[in-house]
Amino acid sequence: MAKPIGIFDSGLGGLTVARAIRGAFPAESLVYLGDTARVPYGTRSAGTVVKYAIGCAERLLSFDIKLLVVACNTASGVALGELQARLDIPVVGVIQPGARAGVKATRSGRIGILATAGTVASGAYERAIHSVNDAMSVFARPAPLFVPLAEEGWVTGDVPRLAAQRYLQPLADVDVDTIVLGCTHYPLLSETIHEVAAELLGHDVAIVDSAEATATTLTEMLDTSSNVSAQPGSLQILVTDLPAQFGSAASRFLGKPLQGLDIRAIDL
Repeated sequence: MAKPIGIFDSGLGGLTVARAIRGAFPAESLVYLGDTARVPYGTRSAGTVVKYAIGCAERLLSFDIKLLVVACNTASGVALGELQARLDIPVVGVIQPGARAGVKATRSGRIGILATAGTVASGAYERAIHSVNDAMSVFARPAPLFVPLAEEGWVTGDVPRLAAQRYLQPLADVDVDTIVLGCTHYPLLSETIHEVAAELLGHDVAIVDSAEATATTLTEMLDTSSNVSAQPGSLQILVTDLPAQFGSAASRFLGKPLQGLDIRAIDL
């Protein structure tokens, strides 16, 4: 039996990464761990996030995974190096793929980042983008309300548009032509973000989904020949608290109903 891909996040958001990977590699089996007992990671110290990330990774290793995806932006920013040093399997984060995609998409060299306050404060996207091309101008803005809006399913309409206008105006003021969605919740609001950004800027803007960019990165690491198989891979979901509540929102992030999906609570 083929080994699965392991994915972890502090909660729901990383399911957009799981969705992108399933779309790109339908024959791959996935084991997803949402650390819902300790969400959010963005308000924790770097040392605590590293400790939590190691615990999640070690639990996923018990499923004999062949590759680990760190779907949490905060953990990708502070714990990726530690995980790569500890584990003898490939470990991929979401920040570097999003950064590379942003550099590829921009024409003006002016890239906006929308992320949580913790990710913005860490400077992780600026460092990642400048490691690809240090001539880029990067403007990062926190967009904290997008997280509860995504979880509540308020992704279109007046409320998310007003929030988008508030968060995007500073990026419009500096005339970015590309916006990287630096939180795995934000792809659910990408349509609204794109529309409002284009209105404020007066021109089209490229929206970079770091979840999709991460899935693209995996094409360089996986044998894609098995994905011509008609047999879809399995998806197993583990959570550290509130499995029923998690399940009720997870369908929005996965983009499909959850009938028959395996969701179970675990301790770390």
